[in-house]
Amino acid sequence: MKQIVLFFALSQIFLLPVMAHHSFNAEFNQDTPVLLTGMLTRIEWQNPHIWYYIDVTDEDGNVENWAISGGSPGQLMRRGIYKSVLEIGMTISVEGFKARDGSNNAGGRRVTLPDGSDVFTAGPEAGRSIGVMPGL
Repeated sequence: MKQIVLFFALSQIFLLPVMAHHSFNAEFNQDTPVLLTGMLTRIEWQNPHIWYYIDVTDEDGNVENWAISGGSPGQLMRRGIYKSVLEIGMTISVEGFKARDGSNNAGGRRVTLPDGSDVFTAGPEAGRSIGVMPGL
């Protein structure tokens, strides 16, 4: 009996991270695309997804910090995208989808660097059904 309880307890510990992972569509709304341009202020290059943060200035001069979710580090590195591509202080443009909860979070799809080159930071789920982003 103790072995069964121990097995159950250990299996729950290992399953929690899997159960806590949400799909792209649960967090972001593909019906609300965003195009953000701002200065990169922070990068979190860790599993399960990278997050990068940009300061976006609106028409009135107010600065809002946006958190952008990208693909997993391993997935990005297999495509040749490394943390060194993004540098704190650079101005980038991000195409993505706004968070369902209305916060300043977005699921990033494409990042345009200052030299005009594009980096796709999304995982395979993000914007899977789109070719050209509607509304942009």
